[in-house]
Amino acid sequence: MTSGLTTTSVVRIASGELRGTLETCRQRPLHVFRGVPYARAARFASPRPADPWTDVRDATVFAPAFLQPGVPDSTEDALYANVWTPDPGARLPVLVYVHGGGWQVGSGSAPTFDGAKPAALGNMVVVTFNYRLGAFGWGLHEAFEDPGTGRFANWGLQDQAALLRWVRDNIEAFGGDPGAITLCGTSAGSVCARLLTAAEETRGIARRLIAISASRPWAPTMGLTPADATRAYELIAGQLGVGVRDLRTVPAGALFAAWNALFDGPPAGRVLGSGREYRGPVLDAPTGVGKEPVVPAIPVMSVHNRTEGSFFTDPHSVSFPPAPPAPTDERELRAAVREVMLKCTDSVPDWQPAACVAAYREAALDEGRPADPLSLWTEVWGDAVFRYQIVRLAQRHALRGASPQYVMEFAHPVRAPHFGTPHDATSKFLFGSHAHPLFVGQFGDGPLERRVSDTFVDLVASFVRGEAPAEEWPVYAPGTPSALILGGVEGARVEHPSKLRQLEFWDEVEWLPGA
Repeated sequence: MTSGLTTTSVVRIASGELRGTLETCRQRPLHVFRGVPYARAARFASPRPADPWTDVRDATVFAPAFLQPGVPDSTEDALYANVWTPDPGARLPVLVYVHGGGWQVGSGSAPTFDGAKPAALGNMVVVTFNYRLGAFGWGLHEAFEDPGTGRFANWGLQDQAALLRWVRDNIEAFGGDPGAITLCGTSAGSVCARLLTAAEETRGIARRLIAISASRPWAPTMGLTPADATRAYELIAGQLGVGVRDLRTVPAGALFAAWNALFDGPPAGRVLGSGREYRGPVLDAPTGVGKEPVVPAIPVMSVHNRTEGSFFTDPHSVSFPPAPPAPTDERELRAAVREVMLKCTDSVPDWQPAACVAAYREAALDEGRPADPLSLWTEVWGDAVFRYQIVRLAQRHALRGASPQYVMEFAHPVRAPHFGTPHDATSKFLFGSHAHPLFVGQFGDGPLERRVSDTFVDLVASFVRGEAPAEEWPVYAPGTPSALILGGVEGARVEHPSKLRQLEFWDEVEWLPGA
């Protein structure tokens, strides 16, 4: 990772001068600027440009993460970016990365997202950043209408849009080309990245999109309905003894705790019917979150993990919240599958869990894969919430889109006692953080892991430069072997995405109309 701190580096952006550090990664120089203000925002207000400064501002230390559970120094004052650049005097392509975390946790300064490796190995400028989370970032209420913008929802998405505009307007100072910006995100970050490429206020800023584990902003699973979001703030205001508008000034900890309490426990026992698994973008006209999934008009690299669900079912995983107990027999398996389905809908027909288990077991046995309760539960979880949508969105783009799309299945297995290729695996290899002490026990750091990570960065860098990622990797065509499978001792190879047969169950039950 980043090493060899030697001296400082100074650049001038619109707000003032910044002093960063000159570091090395793989014997290559990097200029790194941490904790750079890209906007400022009052609670439930649209972001505004960052205040200027007159002295040279220190940009050698990461800013705190936005307020979230488990991070003691997290704070509401968190609209800051981080930039890694090989040469501030160059004109290099730019990778802007939107972190995931279910719209509840995460930050651009997390060890997972150290931009040194992709910046140095890919010879590109890498930008990470924080945005508002939870009740402060992902809701809707007309009482919060901003008098300047008319907006009253999805403040975290507004932050991300502000960051994109900031990059467009300032990246030349860091050696980046504002006409060669690629927007990349994982999980919740990729959902938003897809929206930002199509939103009127940011359309055209990003010239390419890398969507990693990108499901749809789908209520009731991924977000609240407008009615439920409105009611959520009214319930919290009543509980705290204030009017809704006064939620702007109540202690942050009280608002944070009250919001989280609304979504404790299984969805069936909550007051609100939506936001069953996540509370992400809420439908509102300016956001453009709608029923039709976004088919970007720009080139796309669509990436998913072979075993998305193992992040959520592995008892040793760092998933948030932790994995529930795994089923051990047929009865428990059907009950566990039903609970997965209830993350996505408020009612499940009695026959459906058994039919799902039968379809997945048949596909697994025919394809020579494990069919034990843990394996089947893992596959169902990953597909119902993520992979079914990801694959169908890729197929939809291939059929209806006008821009080239490259599909990758990331398939590098984790180390025992972990299993599969979980939802969070891609970011560890894109940033090289598989070698970090926090992650090396699960993801490894042997010659094979380093080669997979280097290959991943090379493919991304080629795409960011506006090239085809690899000569042997064709534009995706669902009827032919055209997805790149990356990972394992086999290296990179072009095949069909794996486990397509089991996805047919979700088509049959019309799991996601229009998919």
